[in-house]
Amino acid sequence: MSAAELDKAVRLLVGQIAHWQQPRWSAAATTGNVSRADLVHRLVQEIANLAADAEGEPRRVVPRLDNDLALPDQLRVVTADLLAADPGTEALARAAAEVTATRGAL
Repeated sequence: MSAAELDKAVRLLVGQIAHWQQPRWSAAATTGNVSRADLVHRLVQEIANLAADAEGEPRRVVPRLDNDLALPDQLRVVTADLLAADPGTEALARAAAEVTATRGAL
């Protein structure tokens, strides 16, 4: 897994969700009993955790903003943080798997 492959996976997901309005965010995801917004926020948190681990920093809670329309931007930011931390291939593979699974569940 490479940084370019993760970046591409995130760009595909953002392209899928960036135009959504609130009703689509509030709808249930196809797996689990959570909203699409909750599922994407979980992904944002997981990637933030991987970035913190790669930086050797403590994990921090990513705030759940009032407006779900900000989720694509949060995903872009935490992905950029992860890529800037120069993670190992295992972390990149895990992040890409999470992105792909989330994309499939939406």
